[in-house]
Amino acid sequence: MAKKKRPSIDGFREFVKVHPYLVNEVRNKQATWQELFEEWYLLGEDHPRWQAEDSVQASVGKNEPVVTATEKGEQSSELLGTVMSAVKNMDIGQIQQYISSANQAIGAIQGVLSAFQGNKSGGDSTPPPKAPEQRSNPFLFNKD
Repeated sequence: MAKKKRPSIDGFREFVKVHPYLVNEVRNKQATWQELFEEWYLLGEDHPRWQAEDSVQASVGKNEPVVTATEKGEQSSELLGTVMSAVKNMDIGQIQQYISSANQAIGAIQGVLSAFQGNKSGGDSTPPPKAPEQRSNPFLFNKD
């Protein structure tokens, strides 16, 4: 029995038929099908990204992939926006806790390593054995 596909996949296939320059993007390794599908699914068919590509491809030709300066600027601004939103969502207290935990772990590892290195490098660094103490005979009694 054949597997049923989701309607979104069929919709994306129809979208690619309308926008054939997407095939060139994948062939030129500018994007993957998964990336294009995700963009299409999130942005929708009416997003300016798809319209800009249509106008550029129509004026240049079908075989040459073109990335304009405005698209590069848009991509870099999107990346900057993503990074800034990630920084805003960070919990400084949690990050500080992770750093202190890592610091403690590194300190423990350093302690173990220094203990092993001390035993290896210092062959004669072990303290000399103590001389037995001279005790008086416990059974010897002196008169007062």
